[in-house]
Amino acid sequence: MEQCRLNIFGASGSGTTTLARAVANAWSVPHADSDDYFWVPTDPPYSQQRAPAERSKFMHEIFVPRSAWVLSGSMQGWGNDVLAECDAFVFLTLDPDVRLRRLAEREQLRQSGQAPDPKAVEHFMLWAAGYDDPEFAGRSRAHHEAWLKDESRPVLRLDSAQSTAQMCQAIIDWEPARTH
Repeated sequence: MEQCRLNIFGASGSGTTTLARAVANAWSVPHADSDDYFWVPTDPPYSQQRAPAERSKFMHEIFVPRSAWVLSGSMQGWGNDVLAECDAFVFLTLDPDVRLRRLAEREQLRQSGQAPDPKAVEHFMLWAAGYDDPEFAGRSRAHHEAWLKDESRPVLRLDSAQSTAQMCQAIIDWEPARTH
């Protein structure tokens, strides 16, 4: 695939950020993560959301005007104006048990050397587990699948049980005009 404006999204813990960084490095283009715009930098992190208009304004000032980039994260519902700038999408899926195990390990690393906040971790893990529940009101696979049904731009689906290198190569080798 030629360099483009690519959004890699999926459930929390599916590897979107890791893969997006790898693709951005392979293409020598900027990478941004939607969480960097969604959340105000705080200590502890992820405790204060930016207003949607502010998120969009920052992204359009800093990131979107570039000719090629890789964006990680799900923005359906709050970043539709940014998603409108994307040329293609990669949707990552992963077995829920594997994904939740990855998240628990990541949270342990994130909390190392700090006074852990068990309630915050429990709240996050419950939210993350909701992704695979079709009735979940938050970000969910059902919402992603519904959004993709109406998407006319190219979408590559990958199982992120594969290695980052394998998925990165699949994106580089992808020919959206022939698969969409």
